[in-house]
Amino acid sequence: MNKFTVRQMRKDELCIAIDWAAKEGWNPGLKDDECFYAADPNGFFIGLLGDEPVATISSVSYDQDFGFMGLYIVKPEYRNQGYGMAVWNKALDYLGLRNAGGDGVLERIEDYKTQGFKPAYRNIRFQGLSWGKKETKRALTEISQIPLDSLFNYDDELFFAQRHNFLKCWISQSGHYGLGYLEKNLVRGYGVIRKSFSGYKIGPLFADNHSIATDILYGLISSLPEKTDFFLDVPEPNVLALSLANSHGMKGAFETIRIYTKEAPAVPLEKWYGVTSFELG
Repeated sequence: MNKFTVRQMRKDELCIAIDWAAKEGWNPGLKDDECFYAADPNGFFIGLLGDEPVATISSVSYDQDFGFMGLYIVKPEYRNQGYGMAVWNKALDYLGLRNAGGDGVLERIEDYKTQGFKPAYRNIRFQGLSWGKKETKRALTEISQIPLDSLFNYDDELFFAQRHNFLKCWISQSGHYGLGYLEKNLVRGYGVIRKSFSGYKIGPLFADNHSIATDILYGLISSLPEKTDFFLDVPEPNVLALSLANSHGMKGAFETIRIYTKEAPAVPLEKWYGVTSFELG
């Protein structure tokens, strides 16, 4: 009988979890693995039955206080045999006493509660069709032209923790396109769009207000061929973000429940018009 083991995932193995996520219908970005790994090279685990991968999970530690779990997948033919719980426990052990966050599927909410997670709010994935070019009220700046320190400072204010290594990769990765809005040399919003297994995904879309978010959305969508599928993951507490999606004909396609082992971090969700990713927060 083959022995089951759990170990840290090598960088070249992260594509396994990304491919499985695509098969589950989660539609990750085509090149997410490199930037995910940059966030925390030690935070990815794989369960092996002999030499065969049968389970994966990510457990990214951002700092001493916060981490985020995702990519929790067991190959269908190996489910309900305890392999998932083994990698889950390994991921939780890795984060230790940190507040662990995640985005879970709605039908598993009671299971998450038994593991000590508290539901916080829903995230709704909206799907739309690109509409060609639209004029923006403001002059936007390509993200490659924004000083990294300025972008880091803005992101630090909005996200749960510093994620500079991840962000540096995210904005420069091939196939990723980003725009920001600067006011008196200060970042007031930015967004990134990337090719995914189906269409394109926007994330993050952070902005100080609805008007800036709309301009950045227009700019990102204008980079796509007309009538191309795109996706935007919106935190339900941000009613203006929901309005932005609904007013542009986007339809809800998928939902998750945001969960934490402790209280939900005090981040300004009113500035979150699009979640970066369900896998890393």
